[in-house]
Amino acid sequence: MAGAAIQRRLNWRFGDVTEVIDETPRVRSIILAVPGWPGHLAGQHVDVRLTAGDGYRTERSYSIASAPDAGEAVALTVERLVDGEVSEYLTGELRAGDRLEFRGPIGGYFVWDVSAGGPLLLVAGGSGVCPLMAMLRHRAARSSSVPTRLVYSSRTLEDVIYREELDRLAAGGDGLEVVHTLTRTQPPVWHGYSRRVDREMLAEVAWPPEQQPLAFVCGPTAFVETVADALVALGHRPQRIRTERFGPTGT
Repeated sequence: MAGAAIQRRLNWRFGDVTEVIDETPRVRSIILAVPGWPGHLAGQHVDVRLTAGDGYRTERSYSIASAPDAGEAVALTVERLVDGEVSEYLTGELRAGDRLEFRGPIGGYFVWDVSAGGPLLLVAGGSGVCPLMAMLRHRAARSSSVPTRLVYSSRTLEDVIYREELDRLAAGGDGLEVVHTLTRTQPPVWHGYSRRVDREMLAEVAWPPEQQPLAFVCGPTAFVETVADALVALGHRPQRIRTERFGPTGT
């Protein structure tokens, strides 16, 4: 039965693009209607495949940003990369009404369900917030009050993905706190941090190690390694720290 489930998840399928949302000048969310979607866990990803007219194919992996509770609607949030043949198409040319080929959901380690409890510490660098957003949306959909803190590092305020939604969720009074740090430029009136995430920052904003928080860290490789090492140095158990990384973006 388990083998059959894995095989079913890895089949290529098509989703119909119902909406595209410009999150920032470089980031777009793609909403897909996927009939027969088997469901996913918050934190999983999919492989997207593009096929050119001459038969050339290329694939990239993208985190699922929608909550598992969203039914057959699947959201992918994509950052446009310089010379990124897939990301440039997805953020620049794809339109509502188009179809997108993908397979998934994939992954079983970097996932969270409300039944896992907390406290929950989420640390994101740039577009690394995408799978963590699926966790926050899942938490909200279940009306969970699991104590949760998101530490989110962005270049500028304009680069904060899901900014309005994060503000709204944080204002819900259900135990979610969002801590921003802007690493390049800050607005004239800014009450957040103004540097890269480091050990001192985490000592101030992370749950104390004795509370044994479950930590999820996602972002560029150097960012993830810095955060994970700092958490361990602060006394957090490595077994409670889960990481997912991708190529450097300079966040």
